Amino acid sequence: MHALLYKPAGNNASRNYRYMKKLLLTWCLIIAYTAMLYGQKAVEGRIIDAETKEALQGVSVSISGHATGCYTDAQGKFKLTVPQYHDTLQASYIGYTSQKVAWTENRVMLIALEPNRTKLNEFIVTSSRDKQERKDAPIAISTISKQMMNETKATSLEQLLNKVSGVYMVDLGNEQHTMAIRQPIGYKSLFLYMEDGVPIRTTGDFNHNALIEINMAALSRIEVVRGPASSLYGSEAVGGAINFITANPTALPYAKVQVEASDWGYRRADVMVSNTFNKVGIVVGGYYAKQSNGYMDHSDFHKLALNVKVDYNINHRFKWTNAASIVNYKTDQVGGLDSAHFYGKDYRNFHTFSYREVKAFRYRSTLTANWDASNQTNLTFFYRNNEIGQNPFYAVKNVVNNPLKARGEINSDAFASYGVILQHKKSFKWKEAAVIAGISMDNSPSDYYAHYIDIDRNQAGYYINYTSTDSVLTNYHVNLLNSAAYVQAEFAPIEHMKFVAALRYDRMDYNFNNYLPPSAFTGAPDEKNYFQAWTPKLGITYDFGKGLGTYVNYSVGFAPPNISELYRGVKVPTLKPARYQNYEAGGWWTIPGYAATLELGVYRMNGTNEIVSVRLADGSYENRNAGKTTHTGIEWNLRYEPIRSILLRVSGTYAEHKFLAYQEQGKTYDGNIMNSAPKVISNAEVTFKPVVLKGVRMGLEWQYVGPYYMDVANTKKYDGYNLLNARLGYNYKNIECWVNCRNVANSIYATTAEKTVYATTYRPGPKRTFNVGLAYTFTGKNKS
Repeated sequence: MHALLYKPAGNNASRNYRYMKKLLLTWCLIIAYTAMLYGQKAVEGRIIDAETKEALQGVSVSISGHATGCYTDAQGKFKLTVPQYHDTLQASYIGYTSQKVAWTENRVMLIALEPNRTKLNEFIVTSSRDKQERKDAPIAISTISKQMMNETKATSLEQLLNKVSGVYMVDLGNEQHTMAIRQPIGYKSLFLYMEDGVPIRTTGDFNHNALIEINMAALSRIEVVRGPASSLYGSEAVGGAINFITANPTALPYAKVQVEASDWGYRRADVMVSNTFNKVGIVVGGYYAKQSNGYMDHSDFHKLALNVKVDYNINHRFKWTNAASIVNYKTDQVGGLDSAHFYGKDYRNFHTFSYREVKAFRYRSTLTANWDASNQTNLTFFYRNNEIGQNPFYAVKNVVNNPLKARGEINSDAFASYGVILQHKKSFKWKEAAVIAGISMDNSPSDYYAHYIDIDRNQAGYYINYTSTDSVLTNYHVNLLNSAAYVQAEFAPIEHMKFVAALRYDRMDYNFNNYLPPSAFTGAPDEKNYFQAWTPKLGITYDFGKGLGTYVNYSVGFAPPNISELYRGVKVPTLKPARYQNYEAGGWWTIPGYAATLELGVYRMNGTNEIVSVRLADGSYENRNAGKTTHTGIEWNLRYEPIRSILLRVSGTYAEHKFLAYQEQGKTYDGNIMNSAPKVISNAEVTFKPVVLKGVRMGLEWQYVGPYYMDVANTKKYDGYNLLNARLGYNYKNIECWVNCRNVANSIYATTAEKTVYATTYRPGPKRTFNVGLAYTFTGKNKS
């Protein structure tokens, strides 16, 4: 070596020296590069959600203690070069517990991330029709996760939604329901229900039982927006909007089958299968439920629900999703009881022949185009076909001069929808700015038909049979056209602050054609009506960091009359649209040093021309504008994990709902508390997963609904109720079994109670009920 490096005299010798030096340096580089290659390995894998088995995009994958890293793609895949001397990878994602894993050569890794149980809402999609972090959304929003669904084993949706602060979904039996979100218990079109961001029914044909049309077995999560969301979603999104987000195809072959039964004759079977084949992912999920011989007579039902979704990832820019759902449902209707029967635990049904039947089909086709990092377009075509046929108990009216006779009706409400939603999002580098703009159109021809029935009543007051007649009460066709345009802009004027402004224009055109003469029960003349509204929203969020943030929000809600409210049973349409001004502020706080997160919000919403249902002397109802109302409240939600195996959750609301200006039958009720408006609603739950008993989970849940007035005159109160539910489950490998007990104390309670001058009625809640279930899950092996 010394001889080679020795520099001899002369030009030739100098050239030889430089040549040998370059040769030696080249060999050193080759040896170093070979050593480097020998000391590194390429590691690839896929990251999925441990609960849903769906691929997670945007997960940060890094070498533990090293700067090298990458992010997962749309299929949850990653590829990383790992130095030989490093053997641990770390996967981190907002809303999930970070995980460290040892990498393995010659094998595609599979990492399943567990959702963080103490976090409230990390990612949401409903606030802006696009995925965003919770800290950037100036609204009150809550998420029901797949984990919560799996552990609750709900047989109806109110068992899930009532866990959300400010929400009281009223159980009317057999998945029938009504809703109260920042509103009293009522039946009006103040809530918007969506499936994957598309309303499940057309605006203008609201039905308070619309969630019958949701397939619980196909859901991935549920997002609940409290307060007006009209600036993005239009009318009816006043008290709140609920977005049911269906499961996406799983990254691996997946199948789950479960069966369950109750001691009151409830039977149910669920199934879900899913897989991804290269660029195409498919998921099929559904259930069949049946009730017979329940705690009330004439309370049977059956339901079949099925969803199919196909995702086609055309390339890294384009994704095409097609989804369809079908529901076939029929139930006996259960009416209210008088106080003697209710408190005497005599749950015999006064109505022995009433029923409700729902047939619903929905289809949507969505093309998503990610043109670049700053531009995304979504184009959705949708179709709905829906019919609700019923012999409703609430339409039964006693004949005044004959106690053994009553009158009623059999009716049908049907519509078909053809619609489109086009939306584009443009992001800017300046101040983290973004603009979302869209247009939508929904054409929904609708038909309503009702004919009169003659009803026999016995001496005890039970309606025992009926005779159909050829007397037609209602027969009309409405061509309903909803068109809208909206825009939402956001930017960060200073660091940690986000400003959001939105504006939407809606126009609803009703072309009414009555097939009956003016003398008929529905005798309104043929006419065209339209309603229009501008609905703005302004909001600001500020993120202080370390899990502390706040927001303020001003928004407007708009609710036109439904076609049945406007035309059915009237001679001249007189209803006006209702409008709401909403002001709110709130925040969230991850408490330092504790595995706890607290969310608080306060609001005040002022309503004008609010549409309420007034019960008349013969037991029928009439829709009227209520003048002015005000709704003020505070909402809270706390999650706390004192030790690893225990999770405590407490949510609730304290609210006051008042008439500012309201008259009924010549009497003035200005300043009265609105009827069916409990001030306090709360839900608390403790879940225990003992470390020493792996796979075991135990839960105890308390539901509280406070006292409320049963009438607008504030003369009679219902005391509310306390309800205790218990759950026990066990997972062993692919098998899961559970026992749930609803109403542990076997309390007598009413899910809703009403009073008129002539009657007081209670809708009884379920008696103590035990549900047992068994499930088997299959998950295939990882694929490259």
